[in-house]
Amino acid sequence: MESAKKILVKIGSNVLTLSSGLPDKKRIAHIVNQIAELKQAGFEIILVSSGAVAAGRTIATSIDTLDTISKRQVLSSIGQIELMKIYNEEFLKHELICSQVLVTKESFRTRQHYLNIKNCLDALLKSNVTPIINENDVVSITELMFTDNDELSGLVASMVSAESLILLSNVDGIFTAHPNEPGAKLIKEYIDETVDLEDAVSDTKSEFGRGGMLSKANTAKKIASLGIDVYIGNGTKDNVIAALLKKETGTFFKAESQTTSPIKKWVAQAGDFSEARIVINKGAKEALLSSNASSLLPVGVVAIEGSFKKGDVIKIVDEEKNNIALGKVAYGSDEAKKYIGERSHTALIHYNYLVLH
Repeated sequence: MESAKKILVKIGSNVLTLSSGLPDKKRIAHIVNQIAELKQAGFEIILVSSGAVAAGRTIATSIDTLDTISKRQVLSSIGQIELMKIYNEEFLKHELICSQVLVTKESFRTRQHYLNIKNCLDALLKSNVTPIINENDVVSITELMFTDNDELSGLVASMVSAESLILLSNVDGIFTAHPNEPGAKLIKEYIDETVDLEDAVSDTKSEFGRGGMLSKANTAKKIASLGIDVYIGNGTKDNVIAALLKKETGTFFKAESQTTSPIKKWVAQAGDFSEARIVINKGAKEALLSSNASSLLPVGVVAIEGSFKKGDVIKIVDEEKNNIALGKVAYGSDEAKKYIGERSHTALIHYNYLVLH
């Protein structure tokens, strides 16, 4: 625990919500107690908390005639107040302040929006305030939603350069088979070469949440590759956060040693937000995948699919449409199309803004 200075804790709906749909106030109080202890020990804590939609379910009435998206907007709008009220009351018992930060997927699409959120979180932490982050379901629509809050927590952990990411659900961790199957064993430390996630992980989602265990495992792999330790554990158990950090319970994903630049971390995380693609030829593919640092020049581009603006992060694929890399473009798609195949024009994506898959 001594090595972790900045910790992001993601709490799933199935941890915070009773079977009735009401918030589990006793569980929330215990989680805040754990956070207060960590803060007293000198750690900086950020929360990504689900539960707003679930909290709104037993308060909202007369919404049966609404469509699915409208229902989620109403439930979130009502439930977010209830959820934050509980959090605020529990933090005040420890003479601590918490804050609400609502984001959308679009908030991470451009570098400027990304930096705006980062600056806000940095300022809150410097002020000894615990940010509580959630997706703004009031304004999000289906195609612009995060896959789940696991994805959101990974983005934020990378953004703030957290030492540790803790993913809490109602399962003890990742098992060698479904936890209910005879002989299923908890995987205490995930090693890529020895664990087949597709076989080991059930992707059953909770009643109230969007994310299954496979989502958590994939988020953990991705974030560990960016140099952040990741722990998956059972948030319904007492004092689980400290036990996870001591590796006494749950599944641990060890951070890979690397010195990824902050902007490359953003590129690696922001690649799923655009439907546009840059198709490159064999020569460009070989150059990007070689050990030499290479930028993507227009001469290596075969086609531009979709539209994008200067500064967007775009997928790079080969002619068979295999994913090769992600990159922040130096100019928009209209200009890029004009220079396809040309040798003399400046790089479409500079190496400093390019991340290989």
